[in-house]
Amino acid sequence: MEPHPSLESLARELAASPPSLGPVRLIGVDGHAGSGKSTFAGRLAELMGAPVLHLDDVASHEELFGWQERLRAQVLEPLGEGRPAHFAPYDWVERRFGPPRVLEPAPVVLVEGVGAGRRALRPHLAWLLWMETPRAQSWGRGRNRDGVELSDFWDGWERAERAHFSSDPSRPFADILIRQSGTGYEWSSGTGATAGSPASVTERDELPRA
Repeated sequence: MEPHPSLESLARELAASPPSLGPVRLIGVDGHAGSGKSTFAGRLAELMGAPVLHLDDVASHEELFGWQERLRAQVLEPLGEGRPAHFAPYDWVERRFGPPRVLEPAPVVLVEGVGAGRRALRPHLAWLLWMETPRAQSWGRGRNRDGVELSDFWDGWERAERAHFSSDPSRPFADILIRQSGTGYEWSSGTGATAGSPASVTERDELPRA
């Protein structure tokens, strides 16, 4: 056994799981806004050669969390049938949906964003990963990243995220909890993990961005 199992070992374990959505192994990466989901999902996707669906492309100003039916129709149903999905990513500056993009039914597809582990999506996930960064710390990082120009948006976002996780929490169902440490990432089995999963493994690498 490796003294410090690498992120590659986690990627291999995830890729070895049975398909969960037609031919696809759909892996959710959830957590508070600003918790490092995008960076971690990007690192994992690079190792796995997997595409990433960002839920920021599915949500909108009018529907911060009311996007589940759009996701079902545009992404889940076609992938579940082994067909390419076509979705129109939202432009947060222009406040409109842009030209369609194609998401192929790859062996592994990562879906990252706040709400990736929501009730409507969990039955289709092979794994649910939760970024174990405290809410206040995550939101602080997000506000610092986006600047004072978006402070009003963040005020509304925080209220919406509180309401979402209050009615539809993800963390209790996570298979793996991902933490950031001084040496990179650490992860451990979550409350939703299957019996026999390793208790804790650590990846030593540079810290991700918010």
